[in-house]
Amino acid sequence: MLKRIAIVEDEAAIRENYADVLRTHGYQVQTFANRESACQAFAISLPHLVILDIGLEQEYDGGFTLCQWLRNISTTLPIIFLTARDNDVDTVSGLRIGADDYLTKDISLPHLSARIAALFRRQEALKQPTPESSLLTLGPLTIDNQRMTIVWQQHSVDLTITEFWMVFALAKHPGHVKNRQQLMKDSNIYVDDSTITSHVKRIRKKFNQIDKDFNCIETVYGMGYRWNKDEK
Repeated sequence: MLKRIAIVEDEAAIRENYADVLRTHGYQVQTFANRESACQAFAISLPHLVILDIGLEQEYDGGFTLCQWLRNISTTLPIIFLTARDNDVDTVSGLRIGADDYLTKDISLPHLSARIAALFRRQEALKQPTPESSLLTLGPLTIDNQRMTIVWQQHSVDLTITEFWMVFALAKHPGHVKNRQQLMKDSNIYVDDSTITSHVKRIRKKFNQIDKDFNCIETVYGMGYRWNKDEK
């Protein structure tokens, strides 16, 4: 069965551009210009994945409202924010209310397609047993590369797809410095340095919620980041 993706975006040219690309990748695509029309359709049948802008016509935070509504209906529906708003407040807000990823509109269409495919792979992998070959264990850290999940001290770390790939890129080569360009390549994102810094801050914060002494992601000033294998 073809996966059905819904795009909720109030700019017609952008909306149709995304839709055309996704259709060429074999997806069925529904498009909506505002929250009201999307809610009416979703109340009848949920898609397999939703791509949301934050500002929708006259609603400055309409996408946030729609995301909360969708998350109340389904805890597993993949939701991606795709927006021009790239500040930390909006990013944290979007992830906190239940989005699986938060991307800015400067992401290339091939990388957007790769991120969507990764979310679908994670959904399918969660239904399957994990082979030993997919597990990376490093002290209290366990990474399931197939399911794209991370556990620290036997507690699940709630990471987005982008954050998962960044942690995986660092942890699979402990002690090796990854510069920002390498992290972007491994995570299938192309953003400025400040956005990478913001991602790292959020990742650290999520680990610190589990372990206040977590300090494995080290900043190597002027170079990048590394997973410090000598730390706990």
